[in-house]
Amino acid sequence: MRKMWWKIASIIILLYVIVMGLMGPVPHLPIINETIRNTYFHVALWLAMTTLLFSSMIYSIAYLNKGDIKYDDRASEIAKAGIFYGILGCLTGSLWANFTWGDPWPNDPKLNGAAVGILIYLAYLLLRSSFEDEQKKARISSVYNIFAFAVFIPLIYILPRLTDSLHPGSGGNSTFGSFDLNNDMRKVFYPAIIGWILLGLWMAELRVRLKIIERSQHD
Repeated sequence: MRKMWWKIASIIILLYVIVMGLMGPVPHLPIINETIRNTYFHVALWLAMTTLLFSSMIYSIAYLNKGDIKYDDRASEIAKAGIFYGILGCLTGSLWANFTWGDPWPNDPKLNGAAVGILIYLAYLLLRSSFEDEQKKARISSVYNIFAFAVFIPLIYILPRLTDSLHPGSGGNSTFGSFDLNNDMRKVFYPAIIGWILLGLWMAELRVRLKIIERSQHD
């Protein structure tokens, strides 16, 4: 039970987030209106995704330092969870953009950077599938994973701030939290980030266990 506490916590937190996200109080703002509830999903998913991809990079570094395949297993499966969140983030963002900006995918540098970033990580998965030798796959993909994260962060967090962007906190716009996020929303938003991160780690752990089982069957 002691090893299960964080899994139970993820379920409880996300149930709380879903209920409060749909029914809890939110500020009444022009244009955004009730779509501000998407903060608990779109924004929280992207922050959880960034945390997962960072964790994946750390495990890739650990593999290159120690050569233990278990670190590569964790790196690849956590990256897959991060990519899944990235795709969900793009979908929820497109819905939000359609309501607030009148276009599901406007020509926005942050949106375009996010799309390029997802493609970079999809290429990481493609790279892994192109090798049969396990150690060679782990070494090359670990190096790629480190550089992928180093490119991904400027694409979605730095470059949009240097040019005109519709997103809050970019192109001279005020940050979302400083203008729209009130105390009621913070009580849901911050737990949402934690809940999505824990769920992503849980999904990755299940995938790692499957890899270990498959490897033992082939030995």
